[in-house]
Amino acid sequence: MSQSNVNKAYENPGLLFLETALYHMPAAYAEITGNPGNAEINGMIRFYPVGAGVLVNAEVYGLPISDTSCRSDIFGFHVHEGHSCTGDSSDPYADAGQHLNPGMCPHPAHEGDLPPLFGNNGSAWMMYFTDRFKLSDLIGRTVIIHSSPDDFTTQPSGNSGSKIACGTIQAVT
Repeated sequence: MSQSNVNKAYENPGLLFLETALYHMPAAYAEITGNPGNAEINGMIRFYPVGAGVLVNAEVYGLPISDTSCRSDIFGFHVHEGHSCTGDSSDPYADAGQHLNPGMCPHPAHEGDLPPLFGNNGSAWMMYFTDRFKLSDLIGRTVIIHSSPDDFTTQPSGNSGSKIACGTIQAVT
């Protein structure tokens, strides 16, 4: 990123983030797919370097829609330490591992803790800027969507329910 773009970030970060997402290729991405019980889930998570941080853009479709009148449809969203979205019948994403947490911080200060995804009729779109990790920390790791919102309290993982979708973060070449 040029120095003028970094300076622009301090003047109007929202504009810089939008321009980055609209006009630049991400440096890394994860293609999200649902587990066997949620095969309709699909989407893309994009990662852009911006100044000293990373801009995370999530675009997800096919999320479960609750059938209650007071729908919450909020989903936990984390970068996990594992390198694969494989597992077994009891946990289809067991190899995704735990939340990315090289600093050994308590939850919700793990490097991999992200804001929740808010479903809207099965879709979610979010943009988030963080300095908790660098792009180099993410390549080869996994991104998980959980069935329940993170409570930001329970150790070690926020009681965010089962893993319903996963993607492996890859560098854009």
